[in-house]
Amino acid sequence: MAEDDEDDCFLFKEAMAEAQLYNPIYFVADGVELLQYLRREPPFDDPKKNPYPGLVILDLNMPRMDGREALDKIKTDPALKSIPW
Repeated sequence: MAEDDEDDCFLFKEAMAEAQLYNPIYFVADGVELLQYLRREPPFDDPKKNPYPGLVILDLNMPRMDGREALDKIKTDPALKSIPW
């Protein structure tokens, strides 16, 4: 999940637990970190600590690179464009 607000991250985790969905959730703070994560660039280059996501959830308004720009970059990257949204 790409989300820059810690309160929203907490609320999302709580909502998942309330829905009894216990899948692991990994958070990044903006679109730049999201692309680093997806491309396995440092500091996200350890696949055991940072597994490839089955789903990406984006905050549209983030610093450095917002969700719209990140989605555009992902959808035009042949290695990433098959990720569900």
